[in-house]
Amino acid sequence: MYFFLCVLSTSEVFYTIVILPKMLINLLSVLRTLSFTSCATQMFFFLGFAVTNCLLLGVMGYDRYTAICQPLRYPVLMSWRVCAQLAATCIVSGFLISLVGTTLVFSLPFCGSNRVNHYFCDISPVIRLACAETYINELVIFICGVLVLVVPLIFICISYGFIVRTILKIPSADGKRKAFSTCASHLIVVIVHYGCASSVYLRPSAKSSSGHSPSPAVPHRCSSSLASGSRTACFWELWVMTAALPSASLCATPFS
Repeated sequence: MYFFLCVLSTSEVFYTIVILPKMLINLLSVLRTLSFTSCATQMFFFLGFAVTNCLLLGVMGYDRYTAICQPLRYPVLMSWRVCAQLAATCIVSGFLISLVGTTLVFSLPFCGSNRVNHYFCDISPVIRLACAETYINELVIFICGVLVLVVPLIFICISYGFIVRTILKIPSADGKRKAFSTCASHLIVVIVHYGCASSVYLRPSAKSSSGHSPSPAVPHRCSSSLASGSRTACFWELWVMTAALPSASLCATPFS
């Protein structure tokens, strides 16, 4: 569990680094510009780490299942080699999916406005600037988003179904409490992560919405930082994000 928490925390750090430096520069700069290539690069790494986090949460659900339901076989089922292979699979899969999504967005022609109505290059604000039909691209991205969010969530729900059934068989109340406490941090991150991510990315059309609110990303990253013990990073990021949000739609980021 601690190995996956370490990988998740590292992914969250880079997930934040992809966005924060440029956003801080924009806060202190009058000319808020971002090149086309930089925008694509930012989106690629942002989506890569975001998808990796989703997959890691699913793997962590399986880790909790083996620890509570198969405690005697846990050292074999979740050896260091297996953990490393699972983490590597999550990272590689995350960036492959990110490559597909980024390619679908930036393969579109952009011949109109070049002002991104957001504080970083996310899918919906950028694809809204395209001057061609985006239905197929959005549909593929939407299906990928559903798979990335729903499949790990179903896996987590099944794992916790077995976990709850096993915990209910424990005779002592203290034993049940200890067993549940080992899953508390994971459950908090899962609930906030999927609540925020589904409200932002499970939308069939980007152009049908009037705006793209950046606020759901804040509690997700903050909750992940708290769950992994990074309280200082959480409060710093929350302060910076809050300072940037009021000007996000007014001081949009142009790219050329």
